[in-house]
Amino acid sequence: MSITGMDFISFETSQNMLELLSVNDKRFERVPLSDSLGRVLAVDIVAEYNDPAFPTASMDGYAVRHEDLELGRELVVLGDNPAGHDETRELKSGECIKTFTGSMMPAGSDTLIQIENVSYNDGKIVINEMVAKGNAVRPVGEGYMAGEVLIEKGTKIGFAEIGVMAGLNCVMVKVALRPRVSVIATGSEILDLGENSTNPAQIRSSNNYTLQALFTQAGAEVIQLGTAPDDRDALMDTFEQALESSDILVSTGGVSVGDYDFVKDIVPRLGAEIVYKGVGIKPGRHILVAKRGHKFIIALPGFAYSSTVTAILYVLPLIAKMLGKAKPYTTVAAKLQEEFKKRSPFTEFTACNVVVEDGEYFINFKDKKVGSSAILMNMLHNSGLMIAGEDDKFLEAGTAVNVILLENF
Repeated sequence: MSITGMDFISFETSQNMLELLSVNDKRFERVPLSDSLGRVLAVDIVAEYNDPAFPTASMDGYAVRHEDLELGRELVVLGDNPAGHDETRELKSGECIKTFTGSMMPAGSDTLIQIENVSYNDGKIVINEMVAKGNAVRPVGEGYMAGEVLIEKGTKIGFAEIGVMAGLNCVMVKVALRPRVSVIATGSEILDLGENSTNPAQIRSSNNYTLQALFTQAGAEVIQLGTAPDDRDALMDTFEQALESSDILVSTGGVSVGDYDFVKDIVPRLGAEIVYKGVGIKPGRHILVAKRGHKFIIALPGFAYSSTVTAILYVLPLIAKMLGKAKPYTTVAAKLQEEFKKRSPFTEFTACNVVVEDGEYFINFKDKKVGSSAILMNMLHNSGLMIAGEDDKFLEAGTAVNVILLENF
């Protein structure tokens, strides 16, 4: 496809090429379990034993032999069996042991009859209501079996993973080393946070802070470089220093076709190999991806919405690969609740509202602004990115589409 004198590869081709890039994904460190929240596992977590390791009571009651149960029958209570007690007694016919939640079931017992189903008097219980065989007894391995993979490598650690690993006595956890990502916004017209405007043509930069938050959420360690004016030599020095200290350098601005778009010229001078420049997507078709050794330069457009969308599509996959994560974001199938008309010949990524009804995803564009790719506001309020392919033109309401969810990166 040739538009305005430039050749663009397709979105699908660009993603395939990105997937084929080799990254340094073998780096890891060990951290205390309490410090592992939000990190990504570098190994599978495998059970070393069965849970429970022995039949266990799941409520308070009396451990019995089911064959002894009949309405009105009396059973002799041998005593108590509290949780954590090493119970060694073996039940014989006509006997029971008071057993508490989490306790090992005594030998000879196969059922627990709960307290409310019996009456106690003078060392004996009377059966008032029957229960099924095996009632309230957790069998060996009900939770998991020895050798079972409980949490897979590449999983982002959350509260449930912390709890499971604590139950396995994982004092130290092997996690992927966070990729280091440097972020810089370029352009003489932009102002960093706290800077005062000297003329009305200047623009407040949000790109570098948006991307810092996005990459941190995705599991990276971010180096915030702020803003830089359009000075070729100064940018060269900044980029070189950033590459020395980071795995990925992400810049915004300076990749289009204007006289002051220096970034696209600087990248080859840094000794980086350009993987591709120009992808048939909207927004962000002037994106540039380059590699120098095991390090990457991703030059994104300057508009806030464009830079954010392309960061999701091209930077998050690299971060995920370095962390060993299976996927950088979640894509779901959804149905359009209203018609959609595509405005370009490219693969389009349009901010939409995501609605879940009866377990099914739907999308609409209520209150989403149409216009400049600078509109970042469209990504607020439980939004997603609807993907419309190159060949799509007009999509009727009810059409199934793919949507990237803007959460849980």
